[in-house]
Amino acid sequence: MKPILFFFISSFFLFSNAQNKAPYLIFDQNGKKANYNHIINSSQKVDVLLFGEYHDNSIIHWLELEITKDLFKKKLLVLGAEMLEADNQNFVNQYLKGEINQKKLDSLARLWPNYKTDYKPLVDFAKENKIDFIATNIPRRFASIVYKNGFDALDKLSTVEKAWIAPLPIQFDGALPGYSKMIQEMGGHGGENLPKAQASKDATMAHFISKNRKENSLFIHYNGTYHSDNFEGINWYLKKQNPEIKIVTIATVSQMDISKLEPQNYGKANFIIVIDEDVTKTY
Repeated sequence: MKPILFFFISSFFLFSNAQNKAPYLIFDQNGKKANYNHIINSSQKVDVLLFGEYHDNSIIHWLELEITKDLFKKKLLVLGAEMLEADNQNFVNQYLKGEINQKKLDSLARLWPNYKTDYKPLVDFAKENKIDFIATNIPRRFASIVYKNGFDALDKLSTVEKAWIAPLPIQFDGALPGYSKMIQEMGGHGGENLPKAQASKDATMAHFISKNRKENSLFIHYNGTYHSDNFEGINWYLKKQNPEIKIVTIATVSQMDISKLEPQNYGKANFIIVIDEDVTKTY
């Protein structure tokens, strides 16, 4: 091969590979490569999409918004998020209706520090398109009560306060891998109440998803990936309430090499989004 021709062919392939470099790839639960349209098509056929995220990942927050926009073109939506707590629902509703502005919402609700950059676009999309946005999480002070004193401490809440959590008694299976692993990773610190506090969040989020679902609609729920990984957490509680409910789950993982799914990430969700470790964090 002539040197000049070789140079041009080599340059073409180098340029092509550089052009194809991506910050993320999508796989199915068996490690087979999937794509964005697979998520859109699968999500249209179910009742709930549990979008498991890394809270500080810029690519995931972008994908959440884009997937929501594209699904809105195809199906009636209800949106909800771990990042908003149930006792703030009235404030969220007032914002959605234009009765209060962002500054007022900031002062009334316990918004996460990264709310404006990462979750406000989703809430604003709901506002612009008259979509319900549900604050699904247990108030953090009640999860703290469970962590300190167990589930029984929730019995002491007032009737009004109990309306912001899953119905009591909260069912709990400490043998579920996610909860048992939590104790192992903490080396026993936090005791048996640590996974119970996690379960109080999972059960409450599942409760408000179920309560606010609409017929022939898709409920998209944004939550930390740990809350729905391995079809546990929120997914488990939703299935306990309604074994017939149809759910698609998305998990987020980070890898140095995103070209293939690492074995430990198989089976985490229907779709696993693998993010390059170098992707910019939002905080």
